[in-house]
Amino acid sequence: MKSRKARDIMTTTVISVSPDMLLTDVIKLLLRWHISGVPVLDEKGTLLGIITEHDVVNFAFSGDAQDTRVSEAMTKTVITFPPETPVEALVNCCAEKRIRRVPIVEDGRVVGIVSRRDILREMNKIYDSF
Repeated sequence: MKSRKARDIMTTTVISVSPDMLLTDVIKLLLRWHISGVPVLDEKGTLLGIITEHDVVNFAFSGDAQDTRVSEAMTKTVITFPPETPVEALVNCCAEKRIRRVPIVEDGRVVGIVSRRDILREMNKIYDSF
């Protein structure tokens, strides 16, 4: 079987937010799309960070979510991978770092995202073939 790459399983329609967005708007976005985190991009599409349910919950209950910007609560150090990364490397990273998603970046731009859900879909395809 051919080794699959991030490009093969990534979600290419990436929902993202800007750093000046309010946390209350992020909460609505996460709930609307049934997702647990999104990349934070500047106006040129450059990755600045990631904001997750974890970030929002930790900050929202200790702060003022309706007046707090994404830039104040986001995780700024983000693990990313290029599109040609083997799926096995993504799985290992998510397991070791206990993260739910990794942005896929090419030429400085987010071109996709691989979440644990994408990995589960890939596993389902593999195991359905048996």
